[in-house]
Amino acid sequence: MEPPHQPTLAKILRVWSLLGAQSFGGGSATLTLIRRAVVEEQGWVSAEEFARFWALVQLAPGINLLALTILIGRKTGGALGIAVSLFGLLFPSVTITILLTAGFARVAHASLTQEALSGIVPAVVGLGLVTVWQIAKPPLVQSRAEGKDSVFLALLLIVGSMAAAWRQHVPVVLILMSAAVLGAAWSWRRSARGARS
Repeated sequence: MEPPHQPTLAKILRVWSLLGAQSFGGGSATLTLIRRAVVEEQGWVSAEEFARFWALVQLAPGINLLALTILIGRKTGGALGIAVSLFGLLFPSVTITILLTAGFARVAHASLTQEALSGIVPAVVGLGLVTVWQIAKPPLVQSRAEGKDSVFLALLLIVGSMAAAWRQHVPVVLILMSAAVLGAAWSWRRSARGARS
């Protein structure tokens, strides 16, 4: 889905700067903010495209949110869109982080600080679970439209990936590559069956 109007660089900078200034709580909280801004508020990418972008950046080394920002920045403004998006996301958050870290060093051991942190951690987990559902929903809806076999495969990959990462400590790249091979084989099989009928 293409954006209805190509956003200006000023608009891209404004949106990403606001995200950078609000990106408290780590990766899952920031991912929730990014999805809300670019999918729901701006309509720059569809929910399905966001899910594909997020799956794709899992294969990239380094910080996934930066890779996601690059993909969205490229879609909305090309090479300049990438630079503006990254600057907008990073400059406010890095500045705030430096200031907070300097201040936090003074109050880190205070009981009120520790009590506040004990409330923040569950909230971040909750935000992460909401975002996981929002990212998982489009492929599950698509699988449902394709039939029960596709739903079964999608659920098998979700549960299998969780088990492989949690219980077996399989490296993430192997889980993703295995899922890619299974998904491609499944699609090829479904296409071959469709061609025969």
